[in-house]
Formats: sequence, structure tokens, C-alpha cells
Amino acid sequence: MDLARRDVAVAGTMLGGNSDWAYTIAYNAMLQAGRALMFSKGYRPSGANQHIAVVRFVELFLDPEVVIAFDRMRRKRHITVYDMAGIVSEQEAENAVARAEGFLDLIEGLLASG
Repeated sequence: MDLARRDVAVAGTMLGGNSDWAYTIAYNAMLQAGRALMFSKGYRPSGANQHIAVVRFVELFLDPEVVIAFDRMRRKRHITVYDMAGIVSEQEAENAVARAEGFLDLIEGLLASG
């Protein structure tokens, strides 16, 4: 979770500068939190499609709306990293950082409750 908290803080500092990277780093914070949940349950993603594996795993613990947003961010992050720059608006980046902060809070709550 330390990595996730680091990433969400960095994503916040990127707002107003580079929306694509703020969005990408916010997603990465969520990915790290999802991985922390997996690790806490004795699982690790392996092989190809590890990001999808993390999304599918958190699906077992979180509300569907949260998981849908996480998966949409995963797909958009893929486009911004590998295909096309400049597709994330400032508002979208701000929403991503806020969503990541909430996601981390949810995961930390699950980790605290065992």
C-alpha cells in the first residue's frame, strides 16, 4: 500500500501539468492497491494479462461500479501509454485521482478487517 499511496500523491502533483500521466499514475495507484489485496489473500498475478487478473480479483470484494471504473481506467491507461497521447482531459485526470484515493481507502479498509 505504500507504493499505492506514493503513486496517488504523485498523480495529484501531475494535475495541471500532464493529464495523461496524472491519469496513468492514478490508475497505477489503484493497481498497486489491488495487488496488495491479492497478496494479503495469498495470491499473485502471473503470466500475461496481470492487470486484468488484478481487476478480476478485486471484483470479488468491491462493488461492481467501483470495479467497472477500475477496468475502464485500465483500458484507457493502455491507450495513453501505448497508442495515443493527449486523450485525457484535465477534468478526467482530476476525477481519476479522486477515484484512486477512494479506491485506496476501500482497499485499506478491507486489509484492516482481514
